[in-house]
Amino acid sequence: MRLDVVTLFPDFIHASAALGVVGRACERGLLEVVAHNPRDFAAGNYRRVDERPFGGGPGMVMLIDPLRATLAAARAADPRPAPVVLLSPQGERLTQRRVRAFAAMPRLILVCGRYEGLDERFVEAEIDHELSIGDYVLSGGELGAAVVIDAVGRLQEGALNDAESAAQDSFEDGLLDCPHYTRPERHELGEVPAVLHGGDHRAIARWRRRQSLGRTWLRRPDLLARMQLDRVDRTLLEEFQREWRAARGRDTNP
Repeated sequence: MRLDVVTLFPDFIHASAALGVVGRACERGLLEVVAHNPRDFAAGNYRRVDERPFGGGPGMVMLIDPLRATLAAARAADPRPAPVVLLSPQGERLTQRRVRAFAAMPRLILVCGRYEGLDERFVEAEIDHELSIGDYVLSGGELGAAVVIDAVGRLQEGALNDAESAAQDSFEDGLLDCPHYTRPERHELGEVPAVLHGGDHRAIARWRRRQSLGRTWLRRPDLLARMQLDRVDRTLLEEFQREWRAARGRDTNP
């Protein structure tokens, strides 16, 4: 998969894409990340990429022409079609479902805004999707682009040493992940639940599913509200709720 990023800070994009799982995916040829700087396509000695907004007000707005020229160069670098995604606090919230859809594509172009944003005429003409990583404002879209690159890159086949890791992540099945433990078995901070070192893989799977359902109920009940749980999952969740309430002497929801 190839990811092109339109950004005023290409060094940041290249540095973040060189680390960890994404860096390994790039080394293995599973992922290619290329950054394009609008300043390289701006006119004049100052390579200006922004101007004051019409109507007055603080801040600057990114100019149409450098952005269009940069986007054209990104498209020309590879003949395969690619949706153009703007990282913006006004966009659709990024979800794992969206990440999986992006990860299945051969190409993706990410556009990172700066200052007060982009000229709206460019957005309307050239942007296919606006995407947000949360309800807060950052200095620019680069951190959001890095999030998308990481989330998409780790889903490329062969990026993870164990393919099951991705399948068991939080949100892959709509639920939060279960808790995990490693050595030592006993520690001053507590002991590993006995089921996890008992060797009964069916019991382990059942415990993990119950914990996943329970954590989602406690921390993200909105996710559970969107799901249709089958009889087995409802039973597991009820077991977790009874145990949780009994441990705290409660008869009500958290």
